[in-house]
Amino acid sequence: MEAWRCVRRGYGRCVVGRGRYPMFPHHQKSLGRDWTTPWENLQRCCWNRHISSCMRWPGHYSRAPYPYFSSRHFSLHWRPPCLFESRTPFQYWNWRPDSLSHSSLIHLSSYIMNSEGDEPSSKRRKHQGTIQRHWEYICNHNKDKTKILGDKNVDSKCEDSDNKFDFSVMSYNILSQDLLEDNSHLYRHCRQPVLHWSFRFPNILKEIKHFDADVLCLQEVQEDHYGAEIRPSLESLGYHCEYKMRTGRKPDGCAICFKHSKFSLLSVNPVEFYRRDVPLLDRDNVGLVLLLQPKLPRAASPVICVANTHLLYNPRRGDIKLTQLAMLLAEISSVAHQKDGSFCPIVMCGDFNSVPGSPLYSFIKEGKLNYEGLAIGKVSGQEQSSRGQRILSIPIWPPNLGISQNCVYEVQQLPKVEKTDGDLTQTELDKTEVLVTAEKLSSNLHHHFSLSSVYSHYFPDTGIPEVTTCHSRSAITVDYIFYSAEKEDVAGQPGAEVALVGGLKLLARLSLLTEQDLWTVNGLPNENNSSDHLPLLAKFRLEL
Repeated sequence: MEAWRCVRRGYGRCVVGRGRYPMFPHHQKSLGRDWTTPWENLQRCCWNRHISSCMRWPGHYSRAPYPYFSSRHFSLHWRPPCLFESRTPFQYWNWRPDSLSHSSLIHLSSYIMNSEGDEPSSKRRKHQGTIQRHWEYICNHNKDKTKILGDKNVDSKCEDSDNKFDFSVMSYNILSQDLLEDNSHLYRHCRQPVLHWSFRFPNILKEIKHFDADVLCLQEVQEDHYGAEIRPSLESLGYHCEYKMRTGRKPDGCAICFKHSKFSLLSVNPVEFYRRDVPLLDRDNVGLVLLLQPKLPRAASPVICVANTHLLYNPRRGDIKLTQLAMLLAEISSVAHQKDGSFCPIVMCGDFNSVPGSPLYSFIKEGKLNYEGLAIGKVSGQEQSSRGQRILSIPIWPPNLGISQNCVYEVQQLPKVEKTDGDLTQTELDKTEVLVTAEKLSSNLHHHFSLSSVYSHYFPDTGIPEVTTCHSRSAITVDYIFYSAEKEDVAGQPGAEVALVGGLKLLARLSLLTEQDLWTVNGLPNENNSSDHLPLLAKFRLEL
């Protein structure tokens, strides 16, 4: 009815909610429930605007294959003979230009691709196509070993053996359908049918099945879809699934799924970043940490800690992001801690809503961060403007959170009281208070892990940034797979490989793409890639 009211008033309404615009150049006469317009006016309208591929017809299914007309194919006095002069009916509807009435609507889109001031040419709708991604084999630091995606031939130097355990990990933000619909302005470049969940989920499942990773770390997993479709489908592929929904009223969460044939589950540890007693932590993001044991024909096999999270998006709330990260690291420290004081190998995946080189990213990789004087909006590197930004407080989070500046859980212990011949002097008490205050007000954060990123984030030959997400507003890297490894010093140039010894060994990774690469297939999502994020995929080796 809303669409019909708009047409009667001389307006068109976009199906994705982009507002109204005049449908005809002049006010038209209304005769009861019918309306008429000179064909020349409609033709001029088609000259000035595209008729969308999302044309709506009352009484027909909204995802039917609608015809597409382009204004560049029209002239002011020319009518397409196949449609208007011969009056050949549409495939699905008997529609003729001289019989326009309330039973036949033309829905004109407000999204004009050819007008001055619109999206740049790189973002204009392209023909359907597929992106090409390759396997990059990293073992033995051989940069020349690359395979086309889907090639089953594995580099012989990466072969498995009795003393090694090889496994693969995928991290994938699959784009919650509710979030997609709540943020439709990010997907104006997309054809409407590709945004439907009934179209998207088979594509996502096809990707997961094709890559066949041993461990899946999924973000933006919508609860109703998880229970009805995602979990049953993955279980049919041999996965065991664990899920943590966001707190509050948020409809999505994080899932970690692993192959029955490769791992046994030792523990499940959800992390809720919302804390009622901490005003800073009023957001509903979550994390999930699993302890997995490889299934090996030996008495004592090592364990692996796998963590997955989706940190807060808000670019101007770096204080919340750092605190959420500290909470996740504290849980990982608790789960991965071993009896000898060391940590088992760690894989940490997720959408961290931070760009490479940002303070938050550097903290993960370097294990330390001095945030004194750091603007709150600069923590994630997403916010370019420094307007109105306040400085991070010291400390960032209050003591009652129970997490130290070393990102571990603090053990609450009562002070020991011993009998002495005399009480402490006031001077000694003052010195003690000064020491405690100095420790509490430290602006240095630390963590105990040696973490590296699977990806280099820049192409070595050109220095062009890789991207993991691409929509109408931006194309950047925010998704990562971090893993525990010892690092050797290498040249710190963009795209340089990092030499790794000990811990987990990175064998291969699925190549990422540039922003230009993604816009050649109309960005994300598109007909073949049904999320606004790319899946990240890595193959690791655990020395036994």
